[in-house]
Amino acid sequence: MEKTDVTKNKVAVLAGGWSDEREISMDSGRACAKALGQAGFEGVELLDVADPDFIPNLINGGFDVAFVAMHGRYGEDGCVQGLLEVLHMPYTFSGVLTSAVATEKDFAKSRFRSAGIPTAKGRKLPAGHIPDEAEVDSLVNLLGLPLFVKPAANGSSYGITMVHKASELAEAVRTAGKGGQRVIVEAGVKGTEITVPVIGNDDPMALPIIEVVKGDDAEFYDLKVKYEPSELHHVMPARLDPDVYERAQRLAVLAHKTLGCRGASRSDFIVTADGNPVILETNTIPGMTETSLLPDSARAAGIEFPELCRRFVEWALEEQDN
Repeated sequence: MEKTDVTKNKVAVLAGGWSDEREISMDSGRACAKALGQAGFEGVELLDVADPDFIPNLINGGFDVAFVAMHGRYGEDGCVQGLLEVLHMPYTFSGVLTSAVATEKDFAKSRFRSAGIPTAKGRKLPAGHIPDEAEVDSLVNLLGLPLFVKPAANGSSYGITMVHKASELAEAVRTAGKGGQRVIVEAGVKGTEITVPVIGNDDPMALPIIEVVKGDDAEFYDLKVKYEPSELHHVMPARLDPDVYERAQRLAVLAHKTLGCRGASRSDFIVTADGNPVILETNTIPGMTETSLLPDSARAAGIEFPELCRRFVEWALEEQDN
């Protein structure tokens, strides 16, 4: 049977929204819409989810598939995926449950641990809870210093603080908990930071590993560093021993499968001095800007960005047919 030409489908690229990552999402959406045009799609339209006319435009636009280029709350947490399920519209990347679980860092870590994927030691704090002096001492004794404080459900390093002294912990929790979010307090794992993109549905494959170099002026791979030119901070191939490199790729594929990801994921790890990759998180909709990690890795594997975006649409439609 002759394979259907997926470029005949009309694509709605969903971007923007209301999260902290709105502008990054718009950059991703514009880049993906351009790449889909270069891949041969004739009907591509970029829709800002925050537009008051978004839903009627989506429903009445004659779209065959949605390309989700949203990051953070409402876009990567299962919300927009639920809307698309109600509309019976195929969409790229992971479904409702996977998106929700992956966004909630503590839930995802529980799944990782059950699958045998090493995670950093940490504790979850309820929304609005600020630790008193005794609890601060307990957390520091348990997790050591430095440690990281982060929102339980946010992305792109928003709200993350690296804590060097016990006296800094309570304020870091306040910062991470802005907006009524639960907070994760996590041990700082020392080692080489890497990220491992994975693409595909039922038979996913790991792409080349990128070593992330933060530079001398940054404590960690924070917002400023993330959106500087990629050549300043991305080292490919990652400088790892071959057996460690292979193990990190296996663990990234296992994380993708454990969470039930489809289309793409990108798992971040710290590789300790003894060669043990410790997972930090898995992103279900990795950034798609010119400086983003996944497109960089795909190019190193010989997959140019237009072809990558075409495959994402193909996998979305493949999922619908199953």
